[in-house]
This record gives sequence, C-alpha cells and structure tokens, in this order.
Amino acid sequence: MDRAELAPSIDHTVLGPGTTERAAMDGCAEADRYGANACIPPCYLEAVRGANPDLTIATVVGFPHGQHAPAVKCEEAVRAWRAGADELDVVCNVGRLRAGETDAVREELAEIVAAVPIPVKVIVEAPLLSDAELDRACEAAVAADAAMVKTSTGFVDGGATVEDVGRMAEHLPVKASGGIGTYDEAMAMIDAGADRIGTSSGVAILEGAPDPANG
Repeated sequence: MDRAELAPSIDHTVLGPGTTERAAMDGCAEADRYGANACIPPCYLEAVRGANPDLTIATVVGFPHGQHAPAVKCEEAVRAWRAGADELDVVCNVGRLRAGETDAVREELAEIVAAVPIPVKVIVEAPLLSDAELDRACEAAVAADAAMVKTSTGFVDGGATVEDVGRMAEHLPVKASGGIGTYDEAMAMIDAGADRIGTSSGVAILEGAPDPANG
C-alpha cells in the first residue's frame, strides 16, 4: 500500500494531558498535508475546525477511562459534534463490562450513538480484556449500532495486536490504536483486518510508505 493509498486510513493523533491548542493545530496541519485524518482533544475542536474546514477530525468521549456517567458522555458527544467533530471515539466502561454488566454497556453506547448523526467508534481497551470479554464488548458495540470498534486508548499497557484486530474484525470495522509507530506495524494491522490506524506517529508511518511520486 503506497503513501496515497494509506493516508486516508491514518488518524494522526494528538492526545495527552499536556496537549496544547498549538499542538492540536500543528497535528491537524500535518494530517492535512499528508491526506490523513486527525484526532484531537474536544476542548480544541472549535478553533481547529475553523482553521481546517475540510479535514476529517475525530475527537474522544469519556476519555481515557470511560467511567463518566452515561448522561455526561452523551452531552460530551453532542457538544463535540456541534463543535465540529466528524467522528467520535467513545471509551466504553471497561469496569462494567468486566463485571458482567454488558447490558449497561450496550445501553450507554446506544444512547450515545443515537444522540449524534456522526460515526461513533467504541474504544474497548482490548489489552485489558479476555477473549470472551472482547467478544462481548464488540457485540455490545454492534447492538448499539456503532460504526467501528477501536483497540485501545493507547494509555494502557499492551496496545494493538494483530490477534485482537483479527478477532474484533469479525464483528465490526476496526481502528487499531496503541503502540503503532512504523509503516510495517501499520500494515500488519491492516493485513489483520484493520480499516483505520490511530497513531501519534502518522507522519513517520506515511513517510515510511512507498511513494510513487519518487519512482
């Protein structure tokens, strides 16, 4: 897959406790330059959207632990959409999922999906889940009418694996995220079934991809 083919599958990500508005702006400018998408904190959406009217921008909801009250997550989703987000990456409540409260997880996700007219990706934190729990998380996302499932926030140990991506792809399109820093790593995830790559190394990955323009 060459650089131009890969770029639309990359969500160039600028998320973290120290992320500034300038960093979000710069990340979006990089994404736009390479033909990728961007994922930024919700607090910077309005400013960044104004400077990048044509860029596909995702933001996060319930980040990073997913343990906000459901009504708060719904309100956050609506506010993000109104501020200009094209897509939402919503952290599911992993604690409830692991406690066997799958119905509560499904109902919360369904409320968020129904609250906005844009695609919702469900972050399941696969590194924290057994295979059975991962299946239940993906099934809850399917039942909630989510557009995609995402492996991880990138803030837990483990990150994305080809095994988890393959398993998740049996349920919904997959965004692989967490520890993906090179072109070869990104391609391994795509070969395993990922449709999207979430990474803070979007530029490095795309620079490592074959570029037909250079022969």
